[in-house]
This record gives sequence, structure tokens and C-alpha cells, in this order.
Amino acid sequence: MTQPLRVTADIAEADVRPLAARLGAEVRNLRLSGDLSAEVIEAINGLLLRHKVIFFRGQEHLDDAEQERFAVRLGGLVPHPTVGALKGTASILELDSGRGGGRADQWHTDVTFVDAYPKYSVLRAVVVPAFGGDTIWSNTAAAYARLPAPLQRLADELWAVHSNAYDYAAVKMQGSEADRKHFEDVFTGTIYETEHPVVRVHPETGERTLILGNFVQRFAGLSKGDGQKLYDLFQSHITAPENTVRWRWQAGDVAIWDNRATQHYAVNDYGEQHRVVRRATVDGDVPVSVDGRRSVTRVKTSKSAVAKAA
Repeated sequence: MTQPLRVTADIAEADVRPLAARLGAEVRNLRLSGDLSAEVIEAINGLLLRHKVIFFRGQEHLDDAEQERFAVRLGGLVPHPTVGALKGTASILELDSGRGGGRADQWHTDVTFVDAYPKYSVLRAVVVPAFGGDTIWSNTAAAYARLPAPLQRLADELWAVHSNAYDYAAVKMQGSEADRKHFEDVFTGTIYETEHPVVRVHPETGERTLILGNFVQRFAGLSKGDGQKLYDLFQSHITAPENTVRWRWQAGDVAIWDNRATQHYAVNDYGEQHRVVRRATVDGDVPVSVDGRRSVTRVKTSKSAVAKAA
């Protein structure tokens, strides 16, 4: 069961404004900082478990160091496993549309190509275009809960292989010269393949959530064609409009989401305008399937080996 909403002297119930029926809430009148009380941090965690993604406007006081100072209160921070951390930080990933990055316009859960993929992501808007550039989140727990029972039983038994080789191949074949140069500069060279259950049991709420998104390459034991049909079927439930919430960014906004129970999509509708967001990532745990098995990383290999095989 989802934990009940907890409010404190610093977070009044009236300051928590739900944005959609199935996920998303804006939290008003709270200044994020590393000095927040343990009670407030506990309340933020409870709001995340309840709403899956929460938003804070007016956080322009946060710089990279303050963003990390706050985020570490939610758990240990980790850099991106293949890109590393922004210079001068311990964990921050910068997504800058002006340097070949930041247009994550595919539905995904962050970093599912590793076994213990992130628990929470804390995203801060630094440069926001005059129009466009929204982000959409979906609730993968609600999607599972609303599947017909036969599809739930099928999903419970399925396992899928996730890999970041998708990123490398996509940029190599479709990216601009600038995109390819940026990717070569920042990518550290490790390709992962990890096998996850399609359904994991959330370690804090007990909910069953779907682990899919664009890092999925194939389903274990199924042909590519059959796997693609099943992927499309389950993804259509995850991304159904009534299962989503959309956020229109302003500079200084912060979004925090439970990466174990959501997917998200950065809408690429802002043309050549500049968009910069910076993400601090809270370390996660290895997913456990409904029958108690744990995800396993099957392959770790170098980028050069993948390039030769491509």
C-alpha cells in the first residue's frame, strides 16, 4: 500500500496541489536546501511515493553544489555510469541542447541498462526555451494495476534485456556531426546489457511496476517480432494520456520523480532554442520480480568493440 500523505509545519496540505489523477503534484512555498529538517525530507519522500513526481517552482537559489546538497538528503548520489559527472560536481549530469545533448525524446526510465538503476532523479531547469521543451511523465504502477488480469499474469512472467547500445547506435547512425562529436567526447566507453523482470515489486510501496522504455532491446525467450508486439502493447498502457502528467518548465524549477515507478519523455518541440537541465541522481537497488528473482547484468563491453561490430 502507498504510504499516507505526511505534512509538516513546513509543508501544509494546502500547499500540495495534485496535477493529475494518477500522478504528479506541485509543492508550493518550500525552499529546497540541504538544511531542511529530517521531518521535511521524510515528508518529501512520502509525497514522492504517493504522487510519483513532484514539482517545485522558484528554486533559482540552487546552484550545482546546493542541488547536490539537497539531493543527497534523499539517498546516496551516483554519477551517470557512462557519461560521468559534470566537472566540479560529484554526480550531476548536464543535458544541454546546444552541445548535442538533452533531447531525450523517447519514453524511458533512467539508466535501466544497469542492474541497480536510480531510485530518484532530481532535475533542475537552468535554461528554458521561450516555448516548447515540456517533459511528460507516466505512472508505471497505475499502468500495471489497470491491465486486464491475463495481461498482468503474462507481464509477471516476462523478462527483458535493456542496453545502452541503443544510445550509441542511434547517435552514430542518425545524429548530426555535432551530436556524434559530443557523444564521443563524453561517453566513457562501457556498453551494458542487463536483464530485468518486466514487472518489479516496489521496495517501499509494494506496488507492482512495469520496467520497459527505450533501453529495451529484446524479450528473453521471444523472437524479435513477438517481443516488439508485446513491447508496443504494454507501452501503450504506460503512455495512455490519462496515465500521464505534463510540466511546462520555468527557469529555476525542480522536478523530482520516483524512477522505479515512472517513465518520462522530453518533448522535442523547441527547434534550435537553447535548453539546459541538470540532474542529480539518487542511487537505487536491484529490482526484484514477483517471484523473488533479481535483475542481472549480463554484458559489459567497450564502445570500441561495439563500433567494430556495427
